[in-house]
Amino acid sequence: MHRAVYEGDRRLSVIDVPDSPPGPGQVQVDVAYTGICGTDLHILHGVMDRRVGVPAVIGHEMSGTVARLGDGVDGWHPGDPVTVLPVLPCGACRTCAAGHGNVCPQLTFIGIDSAGSMQQRWNVPASALVRLPGTLDLAHGALAEPTAVAVHDVRRSGLAAGEHAVVVGGGPVGLLIAVVARRTGAHVLVLEPSPQRRAVADQLGFTAADPATADTNALVGDWTGGEGAAVSFEVSGAAAGVTTAVQALAPHGRLVMVAIHAAPREVDLHRFFWRELTMLGARLYSRHDMATAVELVAAGHIPAAQLITQVLPLARVGAAFAALESGAGVMKVLLDCAAAR
Repeated sequence: MHRAVYEGDRRLSVIDVPDSPPGPGQVQVDVAYTGICGTDLHILHGVMDRRVGVPAVIGHEMSGTVARLGDGVDGWHPGDPVTVLPVLPCGACRTCAAGHGNVCPQLTFIGIDSAGSMQQRWNVPASALVRLPGTLDLAHGALAEPTAVAVHDVRRSGLAAGEHAVVVGGGPVGLLIAVVARRTGAHVLVLEPSPQRRAVADQLGFTAADPATADTNALVGDWTGGEGAAVSFEVSGAAAGVTTAVQALAPHGRLVMVAIHAAPREVDLHRFFWRELTMLGARLYSRHDMATAVELVAAGHIPAAQLITQVLPLARVGAAFAALESGAGVMKVLLDCAAAR
């Protein structure tokens, strides 16, 4: 079978390896599609080498079908369409006992801490499987995992119908957050400097503006009747994005930190004091979030066809990563892991 391997130093290769049967408690999945996300790009850039190890098979946004069952596995059958919940908490610590396994200190993340889905056949713990509807296009099913991120972020925010939410950063996760936020009945504004990404936001029916050229304080003020937003989602990962997200908030507003910031950022703490703002971290998701995400994708509430801008065969993994890095009109890139080389 074919497998994409990260070799370090920004190098990717596709190799042939023998098929290995699933072990006890495992299920072998025929991977249909794997999406490339920002974390995968961080790995390619070498910033996570110590954690992932080299060489490594990465990838966790996926869909596929059950191929074989390991010993002791019940409830699944060959051909069942599935995705994988890659979050494996220890289940024994106080954090897990409190129901917060997504931030378990001993968390294992499949595709980072263990082999991921950029391969044709993938052995995973049966406990990680999530069933997909049989009628769902598997390419769309690969968006269940990033949609789960958005579901978790919106849930963390406490966003309610009628409230105003500003999404700072209109990439795939930002637009998924915007879609989920709108499903709650909120009013949503997207701030994104890329004209191509703003165009996608426009197509999806969102008001979108360039924070580099617009007076965002005035824009948000006009949009909210001078009050400011109840919630802002910082999805840009940029210092300027943090400032914009804080400035957008009304008194008692909530800032949700979604992006991974590689360096410490300055935050206007005086504004937090003056307006009694709240900052919320939002990391990963729960099984409940994933189940909700699958329902949203399957019901057609997630605009998968508009977000998936390229599908390339696994053999062209290097070109797929290059396309995503270019940012030129690209939103979500999928690898077709079933395609012949």
